[in-house]
Amino acid sequence: MQIYLDYSATTPTHPQVIERVATILQHHWGNPSSLHTWGQDTATVIEMAREQVVGLINANPDQIIFTSGGTEADNLAIIGVAQQYNRPRHIIISSVEHSAIAEPCKQLEQQGWQITRLPVNRQGRVNPLDLKAAIQSDTVLISIIYGQSEVGTLQPIEELGSIARERGVLFHTDAVQVAARCDIDVRKLPVDLLSLSSHKIYGMQGSGALYVRAGVDILPLLRGGGQEKGLRSGTPAVPVIAAFGLAAELAQKDLISEKMRLIALRDRLFDLLADYPYLLPTGDRFYRLPHHVSFIVRPDNDSQITGKQLVRQLNLAGIGISSGSACHSGKLSPSPILKAMGYSDREALAGIRLTLGRDTSAADIDWTALVLKQVIDRCLSALIVSKS
Repeated sequence: MQIYLDYSATTPTHPQVIERVATILQHHWGNPSSLHTWGQDTATVIEMAREQVVGLINANPDQIIFTSGGTEADNLAIIGVAQQYNRPRHIIISSVEHSAIAEPCKQLEQQGWQITRLPVNRQGRVNPLDLKAAIQSDTVLISIIYGQSEVGTLQPIEELGSIARERGVLFHTDAVQVAARCDIDVRKLPVDLLSLSSHKIYGMQGSGALYVRAGVDILPLLRGGGQEKGLRSGTPAVPVIAAFGLAAELAQKDLISEKMRLIALRDRLFDLLADYPYLLPTGDRFYRLPHHVSFIVRPDNDSQITGKQLVRQLNLAGIGISSGSACHSGKLSPSPILKAMGYSDREALAGIRLTLGRDTSAADIDWTALVLKQVIDRCLSALIVSKS
Protein backbone atom coordinates (compact mmCIF):
# COMPACT_ATOMS: atom_id res chain seq x y z
CA MET A 1 0.00 0.00 0.00
CA GLN A 2 1.34 3.43 -0.98
CA ILE A 3 -0.03 6.45 0.89
CA TYR A 4 1.10 9.98 0.05
CA LEU A 5 0.65 12.43 2.94
CA ASP A 6 2.87 15.32 1.91
CA TYR A 7 0.44 17.53 0.02
CA SER A 8 1.86 20.67 1.61
CA ALA A 9 5.16 19.94 -0.14
CA THR A 10 3.53 19.41 -3.52
CA THR A 11 0.33 18.02 -4.95
CA PRO A 12 0.01 15.53 -7.82
CA THR A 13 -1.02 17.24 -11.03
CA HIS A 14 -4.76 16.91 -11.66
CA PRO A 15 -5.52 14.58 -14.62
CA GLN A 16 -7.53 17.31 -16.38
CA VAL A 17 -4.60 19.67 -15.94
CA ILE A 18 -2.27 17.16 -17.56
CA GLU A 19 -4.61 16.95 -20.55
CA ARG A 20 -4.70 20.73 -20.78
CA VAL A 21 -0.91 20.96 -20.75
CA ALA A 22 -0.64 18.38 -23.54
CA THR A 23 -3.02 20.47 -25.65
CA ILE A 24 -1.02 23.64 -24.98
CA LEU A 25 2.24 21.98 -25.95
CA GLN A 26 0.75 20.68 -29.17
CA HIS A 27 -1.32 23.63 -30.33
CA HIS A 28 -0.43 26.81 -28.39
CA TRP A 29 3.36 27.04 -28.47
CA GLY A 30 3.81 30.55 -29.89
CA ASN A 31 5.56 33.37 -28.06
CA PRO A 32 2.73 35.38 -26.48
CA SER A 33 4.62 38.63 -27.12
CA SER A 34 4.52 38.06 -30.89
CA LEU A 35 1.90 39.92 -32.92
CA HIS A 36 1.13 37.15 -35.38
CA THR A 37 -1.62 34.55 -35.04
CA TRP A 38 0.55 32.00 -33.24
CA GLY A 39 1.63 34.54 -30.63
CA GLN A 40 -1.77 36.09 -30.05
CA ASP A 41 -3.38 32.68 -29.76
CA THR A 42 -0.94 31.86 -26.95
CA ALA A 43 -1.47 35.27 -25.33
CA THR A 44 -5.17 34.37 -25.11
CA VAL A 45 -4.24 31.19 -23.22
CA ILE A 46 -2.38 33.24 -20.61
CA GLU A 47 -5.23 35.70 -20.15
CA MET A 48 -7.69 32.83 -19.75
CA ALA A 49 -5.47 31.42 -17.01
CA ARG A 50 -5.35 34.83 -15.35
CA GLU A 51 -9.14 34.93 -15.31
CA GLN A 52 -9.22 31.47 -13.73
CA VAL A 53 -6.68 32.36 -11.03
CA VAL A 54 -8.49 35.55 -10.03
CA GLY A 55 -11.63 33.50 -9.55
CA LEU A 56 -9.88 31.68 -6.74
CA ILE A 57 -9.38 34.87 -4.70
CA ASN A 58 -12.06 37.19 -6.19
CA ALA A 59 -9.56 39.64 -7.66
CA ASN A 60 -9.41 41.49 -10.98
CA PRO A 61 -7.28 40.12 -13.85
CA ASP A 62 -4.99 43.16 -13.91
CA GLN A 63 -4.08 42.50 -10.26
CA ILE A 64 -2.37 39.16 -10.96
CA ILE A 65 1.34 38.96 -11.83
CA PHE A 66 2.47 35.48 -12.88
CA THR A 67 5.77 34.29 -11.39
CA SER A 68 7.77 31.06 -11.31
CA GLY A 69 6.21 30.07 -7.98
CA GLY A 70 5.46 31.10 -4.44
CA THR A 71 9.08 31.87 -3.60
CA GLU A 72 9.41 34.38 -6.42
CA ALA A 73 6.04 35.89 -5.52
CA ASP A 74 7.18 36.36 -1.92
CA ASN A 75 10.49 37.87 -3.01
CA LEU A 76 8.74 40.18 -5.45
CA ALA A 77 6.49 41.43 -2.65
CA ILE A 78 9.32 42.04 -0.16
CA ILE A 79 12.08 43.30 -2.45
CA GLY A 80 9.61 44.94 -4.82
CA VAL A 81 8.44 47.22 -2.03
CA ALA A 82 11.85 47.75 -0.44
CA GLN A 83 13.75 48.81 -3.53
CA GLN A 84 11.48 51.81 -3.99
CA TYR A 85 13.27 53.52 -1.09
CA ASN A 86 16.64 55.22 -1.34
CA ARG A 87 17.44 54.52 2.30
CA PRO A 88 16.66 51.61 4.66
CA ARG A 89 13.30 51.56 6.38
CA HIS A 90 11.42 49.17 8.68
CA ILE A 91 9.62 45.89 7.85
CA ILE A 92 7.63 43.65 10.19
CA ILE A 93 7.32 39.89 9.71
CA SER A 94 6.43 37.02 12.04
CA SER A 95 8.95 34.65 13.59
CA VAL A 96 7.30 31.72 11.78
CA GLU A 97 7.61 32.88 8.18
CA HIS A 98 8.54 30.59 5.32
CA SER A 99 12.15 30.98 4.21
CA ALA A 100 10.92 32.72 1.05
CA ILE A 101 10.08 35.67 3.33
CA ALA A 102 12.69 35.20 6.05
CA GLU A 103 15.68 35.05 3.69
CA PRO A 104 15.01 38.20 1.63
CA CYS A 105 14.40 40.01 4.91
CA LYS A 106 17.80 38.82 6.14
CA GLN A 107 19.30 40.23 2.95
CA LEU A 108 17.63 43.58 3.55
CA GLU A 109 18.83 43.54 7.14
CA GLN A 110 22.41 43.25 5.90
CA GLN A 111 21.75 46.36 3.83
CA GLY A 112 20.71 48.37 6.87
CA TRP A 113 16.98 47.70 6.99
CA GLN A 114 15.37 47.13 10.38
CA ILE A 115 13.41 43.88 10.52
CA THR A 116 11.05 43.19 13.42
CA ARG A 117 10.10 39.54 13.88
CA LEU A 118 6.92 39.27 15.90
CA PRO A 119 6.80 36.51 18.53
CA VAL A 120 4.14 33.80 18.46
CA ASN A 121 2.45 31.81 21.19
CA ARG A 122 2.88 28.07 21.78
CA GLN A 123 0.35 27.42 19.01
CA GLY A 124 2.24 29.59 16.52
CA ARG A 125 -0.19 32.55 16.43
CA VAL A 126 0.74 36.23 16.31
CA ASN A 127 -0.88 38.52 18.86
CA PRO A 128 -2.41 41.53 17.04
CA LEU A 129 -1.44 43.73 20.00
CA ASP A 130 2.21 42.91 19.30
CA LEU A 131 1.77 44.10 15.74
CA LYS A 132 0.20 47.37 16.90
CA ALA A 133 3.12 47.98 19.24
CA ALA A 134 5.74 47.16 16.59
CA ILE A 135 4.62 49.63 13.91
CA GLN A 136 6.93 52.64 13.61
CA SER A 137 6.81 55.88 11.65
CA ASP A 138 9.13 54.37 9.02
CA THR A 139 7.39 50.98 8.72
CA VAL A 140 6.73 50.40 5.01
CA LEU A 141 5.61 46.76 4.90
CA ILE A 142 4.14 44.04 7.09
CA SER A 143 4.29 40.42 5.91
CA ILE A 144 2.58 37.68 7.92
CA ILE A 145 2.15 34.14 6.62
CA TYR A 146 -1.51 33.13 6.30
CA GLY A 147 -1.17 29.39 6.97
CA GLN A 148 2.06 28.01 8.41
CA SER A 149 3.26 25.08 6.32
CA GLU A 150 5.08 23.24 9.11
CA VAL A 151 2.57 23.36 11.98
CA GLY A 152 -0.65 24.25 10.15
CA THR A 153 -1.57 27.33 12.18
CA LEU A 154 -3.75 29.98 10.55
CA GLN A 155 -2.98 33.58 11.46
CA PRO A 156 -5.66 36.23 12.20
CA ILE A 157 -4.97 37.85 8.83
CA GLU A 158 -8.13 39.94 8.71
CA GLU A 159 -7.35 41.55 12.05
CA LEU A 160 -3.65 41.98 11.30
CA GLY A 161 -4.38 43.43 7.87
CA SER A 162 -6.89 45.85 9.35
CA ILE A 163 -4.27 47.14 11.78
CA ALA A 164 -1.86 47.69 8.91
CA ARG A 165 -4.47 49.50 6.86
CA GLU A 166 -5.44 51.75 9.77
CA ARG A 167 -1.79 52.76 10.11
CA GLY A 168 -1.26 53.22 6.37
CA VAL A 169 1.26 50.36 6.03
CA LEU A 170 1.29 47.90 3.14
CA PHE A 171 0.31 44.36 4.12
CA HIS A 172 1.44 41.15 2.40
CA THR A 173 0.54 37.57 3.17
CA ASP A 174 1.95 34.30 1.88
CA ALA A 175 -1.25 32.36 1.13
CA VAL A 176 0.43 29.45 -0.65
CA GLN A 177 -0.90 26.84 1.80
CA VAL A 178 -4.31 28.45 2.19
CA ALA A 179 -5.40 28.95 -1.42
CA ALA A 180 -7.87 26.30 -2.65
CA ARG A 181 -8.20 24.98 0.91
CA CYS A 182 -9.90 27.97 2.54
CA ASP A 183 -11.98 30.72 0.97
CA ILE A 184 -10.00 33.85 0.07
CA ASP A 185 -11.73 37.06 -1.00
CA VAL A 186 -9.27 39.91 -1.52
CA ARG A 187 -12.15 42.36 -1.94
CA LYS A 188 -13.00 41.78 1.71
CA LEU A 189 -9.61 40.79 3.11
CA PRO A 190 -7.45 43.84 3.99
CA VAL A 191 -4.35 42.73 2.09
CA ASP A 192 -2.31 44.65 -0.48
CA LEU A 193 -0.14 41.80 -1.72
CA LEU A 194 -0.80 38.04 -1.64
CA SER A 195 1.31 35.11 -2.87
CA LEU A 196 0.03 31.94 -4.59
CA SER A 197 1.60 28.77 -5.97
CA SER A 198 0.34 26.39 -8.65
CA HIS A 199 1.84 23.11 -7.47
CA LYS A 200 0.14 23.37 -4.08
CA ILE A 201 -3.31 23.23 -5.74
CA TYR A 202 -2.83 20.34 -8.23
CA GLY A 203 -1.24 22.46 -10.93
CA MET A 204 2.36 22.13 -12.09
CA GLN A 205 5.60 23.10 -10.43
CA GLY A 206 7.05 26.26 -11.96
CA SER A 207 4.20 28.75 -11.74
CA GLY A 208 2.83 31.08 -9.09
CA ALA A 209 1.36 34.53 -8.80
CA LEU A 210 1.46 37.71 -6.78
CA TYR A 211 -1.79 39.58 -6.26
CA VAL A 212 -1.12 43.33 -6.23
CA ARG A 213 -3.98 45.54 -5.09
CA ALA A 214 -4.84 48.41 -7.40
CA GLY A 215 -2.83 51.50 -6.50
CA VAL A 216 0.02 49.57 -4.85
CA ASP A 217 3.43 50.22 -6.41
CA ILE A 218 6.28 47.71 -6.47
CA LEU A 219 9.42 47.47 -8.57
CA PRO A 220 10.42 44.35 -10.55
CA LEU A 221 13.07 41.81 -9.62
CA LEU A 222 13.68 40.92 -13.27
CA ARG A 223 14.14 43.49 -16.02
CA GLY A 224 13.89 42.81 -19.70
CA GLY A 225 11.02 42.72 -22.15
CA GLY A 226 8.47 44.19 -19.77
CA GLN A 227 6.03 41.27 -19.59
CA GLU A 228 3.45 41.10 -16.79
CA LYS A 229 2.95 44.87 -16.70
CA GLY A 230 6.71 45.32 -16.46
CA LEU A 231 6.83 43.53 -13.11
CA ARG A 232 8.05 40.13 -14.32
CA SER A 233 10.05 40.22 -17.53
CA GLY A 234 10.73 37.04 -19.47
CA THR A 235 8.81 34.90 -21.93
CA PRO A 236 5.92 33.39 -19.94
CA ALA A 237 5.97 29.64 -19.27
CA VAL A 238 2.68 29.14 -21.07
CA PRO A 239 2.01 25.44 -20.30
CA VAL A 240 2.54 25.79 -16.55
CA ILE A 241 0.56 29.03 -16.42
CA ALA A 242 -2.32 27.32 -18.23
CA ALA A 243 -2.02 24.46 -15.74
CA PHE A 244 -2.21 26.94 -12.87
CA GLY A 245 -5.34 28.49 -14.30
CA LEU A 246 -7.23 25.26 -14.75
CA ALA A 247 -6.11 23.95 -11.35
CA ALA A 248 -7.46 27.14 -9.75
CA GLU A 249 -10.79 26.79 -11.53
CA LEU A 250 -11.18 23.13 -10.58
CA ALA A 251 -10.23 23.84 -6.95
CA GLN A 252 -12.73 26.66 -6.65
CA LYS A 253 -15.61 24.48 -7.86
CA ASP A 254 -15.41 22.02 -4.97
CA LEU A 255 -13.57 24.13 -2.39
CA ILE A 256 -16.24 23.97 0.31
CA SER A 257 -17.00 20.24 0.07
CA GLU A 258 -13.32 19.32 -0.15
CA LYS A 259 -12.49 21.56 2.78
CA MET A 260 -15.07 19.82 4.97
CA ARG A 261 -13.90 16.37 3.83
CA LEU A 262 -10.29 17.21 4.68
CA ILE A 263 -11.22 18.62 8.09
CA ALA A 264 -13.01 15.35 8.92
CA LEU A 265 -9.99 13.30 7.88
CA ARG A 266 -7.59 15.62 9.68
CA ASP A 267 -9.53 15.38 12.93
CA ARG A 268 -9.87 11.61 12.53
CA LEU A 269 -6.08 11.27 12.42
CA PHE A 270 -5.61 13.54 15.41
CA ASP A 271 -8.21 11.52 17.34
CA LEU A 272 -6.67 8.16 16.45
CA LEU A 273 -3.34 9.33 17.83
CA ALA A 274 -4.66 11.35 20.77
CA ASP A 275 -3.94 8.67 23.39
CA TYR A 276 -0.55 7.68 22.02
CA PRO A 277 1.98 8.96 24.59
CA TYR A 278 4.91 9.60 22.24
CA LEU A 279 3.24 12.15 19.98
CA LEU A 280 2.59 15.77 20.98
CA PRO A 281 0.37 17.76 18.55
CA THR A 282 1.82 21.06 17.36
CA GLY A 283 0.10 24.17 16.05
CA ASP A 284 -3.38 25.46 16.77
CA ARG A 285 -6.12 22.81 16.67
CA PHE A 286 -8.90 25.35 16.04
CA TYR A 287 -7.22 27.94 13.79
CA ARG A 288 -5.72 25.35 11.47
CA LEU A 289 -5.30 24.47 7.82
CA PRO A 290 -8.00 21.90 6.97
CA HIS A 291 -5.58 19.31 5.59
CA HIS A 292 -2.76 19.61 8.12
CA VAL A 293 -1.65 17.32 10.98
CA SER A 294 1.64 17.79 12.84
CA PHE A 295 3.39 16.41 15.91
CA ILE A 296 6.57 16.38 17.91
CA VAL A 297 7.84 12.91 18.74
CA ARG A 298 8.23 13.01 22.51
CA PRO A 299 11.59 11.81 23.77
CA ASP A 300 11.53 8.73 25.98
CA ASN A 301 13.94 9.47 28.82
CA ASP A 302 17.29 9.77 27.02
CA SER A 303 16.02 8.30 23.75
CA GLN A 304 15.65 10.64 20.79
CA ILE A 305 13.81 9.97 17.56
CA THR A 306 14.17 12.74 15.00
CA GLY A 307 11.51 13.70 12.53
CA LYS A 308 13.77 12.74 9.66
CA GLN A 309 14.22 9.25 11.08
CA LEU A 310 10.47 8.80 11.07
CA VAL A 311 10.19 10.12 7.53
CA ARG A 312 12.66 7.46 6.37
CA GLN A 313 11.03 4.67 8.34
CA LEU A 314 7.52 5.50 7.15
CA ASN A 315 8.80 5.73 3.61
CA LEU A 316 10.00 2.13 3.93
CA ALA A 317 6.44 1.29 4.97
CA GLY A 318 5.05 3.00 1.88
CA ILE A 319 3.85 6.20 3.57
CA GLY A 320 5.12 9.62 2.53
CA ILE A 321 5.25 12.32 5.20
CA SER A 322 7.73 15.12 5.96
CA SER A 323 9.62 16.63 8.85
CA GLY A 324 8.80 20.31 8.59
CA SER A 325 8.95 22.39 5.45
CA ALA A 326 10.05 20.53 2.31
CA CYS A 327 12.41 23.44 1.59
CA HIS A 328 14.52 22.43 4.59
CA SER A 329 13.95 18.68 4.58
CA GLY A 330 17.57 17.89 3.70
CA LYS A 331 19.00 19.64 6.74
CA LEU A 332 19.36 18.01 10.15
CA SER A 333 18.94 21.06 12.32
CA PRO A 334 16.30 22.19 14.81
CA SER A 335 13.23 23.65 13.16
CA PRO A 336 13.30 27.46 13.48
CA ILE A 337 9.49 27.42 13.43
CA LEU A 338 9.22 25.09 16.42
CA LYS A 339 11.94 27.01 18.26
CA ALA A 340 10.03 30.26 17.68
CA MET A 341 7.01 28.55 19.26
CA GLY A 342 9.01 27.86 22.42
CA TYR A 343 10.18 24.29 21.88
CA SER A 344 13.69 23.18 22.83
CA ASP A 345 16.36 22.29 20.28
CA ARG A 346 15.78 18.62 21.02
CA GLU A 347 12.04 18.91 20.53
CA ALA A 348 12.55 21.01 17.40
CA LEU A 349 14.46 18.11 15.82
CA ALA A 350 11.51 15.79 16.33
CA GLY A 351 8.75 17.46 14.34
CA ILE A 352 6.72 15.61 11.69
CA ARG A 353 4.02 16.79 9.30
CA LEU A 354 1.27 14.76 7.63
CA THR A 355 -0.75 16.69 5.06
CA LEU A 356 -3.81 15.32 3.28
CA GLY A 357 -5.26 15.81 -0.18
CA ARG A 358 -7.84 14.85 -2.77
CA ASP A 359 -6.70 11.21 -2.95
CA THR A 360 -6.59 10.66 0.82
CA SER A 361 -9.20 8.25 2.16
CA ALA A 362 -10.41 7.28 5.63
CA ALA A 363 -8.70 3.90 5.14
CA ASP A 364 -5.43 5.73 4.48
CA ILE A 365 -5.83 7.64 7.72
CA ASP A 366 -6.57 4.52 9.77
CA TRP A 367 -3.63 2.60 8.32
CA THR A 368 -1.25 5.52 8.78
CA ALA A 369 -2.18 5.92 12.46
CA LEU A 370 -1.54 2.21 13.05
CA VAL A 371 1.77 2.14 11.17
CA LEU A 372 3.04 5.36 12.75
CA LYS A 373 2.58 3.97 16.24
CA GLN A 374 4.23 0.69 15.28
CA VAL A 375 7.21 2.47 13.73
CA ILE A 376 7.75 4.68 16.77
CA ASP A 377 7.46 1.71 19.13
CA ARG A 378 9.99 -0.20 17.03
CA CYS A 379 12.40 2.76 16.96
CA LEU A 380 12.19 3.17 20.73
CA SER A 381 12.79 -0.53 21.29
CA ALA A 382 15.85 -0.41 19.03
CA LEU A 383 17.22 2.54 20.99
CA ILE A 384 16.76 0.71 24.29
CA VAL A 385 18.53 -2.37 22.95
CA SER A 386 21.41 -0.30 21.58
CA LYS A 387 22.01 1.24 25.02
CA SER A 388 21.84 -1.99 26.95
